[in-house]
Amino acid sequence: QVQLVESGGGLVQAGISLRLSCAASGRNFSGYVMAWFRQAPGKEREFVASVIWTGGFTNYADFVKGRFTISRDNRKNTVSLEMNSLKPEDTAVYYCAATVFRRDAVQDGANYDYWGRGTQVTVSS
Repeated sequence: QVQLVESGGGLVQAGISLRLSCAASGRNFSGYVMAWFRQAPGKEREFVASVIWTGGFTNYADFVKGRFTISRDNRKNTVSLEMNSLKPEDTAVYYCAATVFRRDAVQDGANYDYWGRGTQVTVSS
């Protein structure tokens, strides 16, 4: 049974950095893509970043390029999201997700099979 468990959220001031972590278990994730999505109150869920488990290739939403970095640790089975220069508009629940990699499906949450419960990130101005 696949489990994704997020941690690292919290309340921070604008400009501060925060690191989210996703502990993945239950299967061999070779050939999978791991991603972070977020959902702010009253808004739709949106893609943030993804990393292919094998090879480590990454993909980012335009609004986080240069500020966020996604990475994975194959030995620890974790996926991290380093978030720098946080802004109030980054406030959201951040979710870890996983699915078999397809090049044209990485940014669409509907294509993901497994989800964590999310971790709240609140950025104050």
